[in-house]
Amino acid sequence: MTTVLITGASAGLGAAFARRFAAKGCDLVLVARDKARLERAADTLRTDFGVSVEVLAADLLEPAECRTVEERLTSPDEPVHVLVNNAGFGLAAPFPYSPLEDEERMLDLLVRVPLRLSHAAAPVMRARGRGAILNLSSVAGLLPTGTYGAAKAWITAFSESLRVDLAPYGVRVLAVCPGFTRTEFQDRAGMDVSSLPASAWLEADAVVSQALKDLHHNRPVSITGWRYKAYALAARHLPRSVVAKKMARPRRPPVGTD
Repeated sequence: MTTVLITGASAGLGAAFARRFAAKGCDLVLVARDKARLERAADTLRTDFGVSVEVLAADLLEPAECRTVEERLTSPDEPVHVLVNNAGFGLAAPFPYSPLEDEERMLDLLVRVPLRLSHAAAPVMRARGRGAILNLSSVAGLLPTGTYGAAKAWITAFSESLRVDLAPYGVRVLAVCPGFTRTEFQDRAGMDVSSLPASAWLEADAVVSQALKDLHHNRPVSITGWRYKAYALAARHLPRSVVAKKMARPRRPPVGTD
């Protein structure tokens, strides 16, 4: 039986990955901060799909709690075959206007945490001769979008490098790079996305479907939808000055900021 550990599993893309893997008959380990919400999600998954679902409540920004998840990934008795590094958050204000503490917390969750969890999972998967690591990146990593985009650029580059290192041992690594997706992400960050056209939005299930298809074909990066694939192509080949001018979000301070 395949066991999948998913961080940020209580909502959004994490919950969508949980449903899809459960539908495939995989057992799950769900990780997030809100234990009550995780338990409700776990009960639903057990009822709907008849799989085993373990709840692991942890604040990954707390070193001791992150270590608990690392230890679960290295358990010899209950092996994890697939790791989905999905936990993350964004900030509404551009870098110069966000509190430094918030920027550091976001960078830790988007960079340090997946680095640590991948470092825990990779040797076990390598020794077993199979496994997969899916790292949630973003098309924002291709564009000049502050700390968030820089962190997502790192996770894409990290994933591609890790993929090369682990491929000889039968372990697959995929960077999942969605665009704007209908989840709680924007509301939690306090982002005003009212001006975005309906055509810019992706559904979480579509992102997950594309990711699993790309994982099956052993591709390094997964991007959903022709619009975002075009963005990615343009970002790679246009001069960086043009990308910054045409594709970056406005750098306006939040209301009430001097």
